[in-house]
Amino acid sequence: MTISEVSKKCNISADTLRYYEKAGLISYINRTDGGIRNYTEQDCAQIEFIKCMRSAGLSIEVLKKYFDLFSKGKRTLNARRDLLATEREKLKKHLTELQDTIKRLDYKISVYDKALKSKSKELKF
Repeated sequence: MTISEVSKKCNISADTLRYYEKAGLISYINRTDGGIRNYTEQDCAQIEFIKCMRSAGLSIEVLKKYFDLFSKGKRTLNARRDLLATEREKLKKHLTELQDTIKRLDYKISVYDKALKSKSKELKF
């Protein structure tokens, strides 16, 4: 698949694909005799993984480390597992913080709803 096809399939810009390749997140991409990138289904699976992890907040550096370990094969299974487990714990903590924020917002919204219903002008912070 060309970069344009992968861009559409994965809903990611061609510029971002090139950036991920340059940053070392996407492994070697085959090229046609004319030098055009020729992505495989495995490349697309890797791109989807990157998108998922990036949307969750994992940094380029963490993902680069993960793929560097991945390229070294089975001997890095423990290190890869540990890296992902560490990132999962960070995400869980962040999720808890987000849930607390949502609760606070729900409360504040309910206060405004009550004030609007009672036509009250005074609200405390």
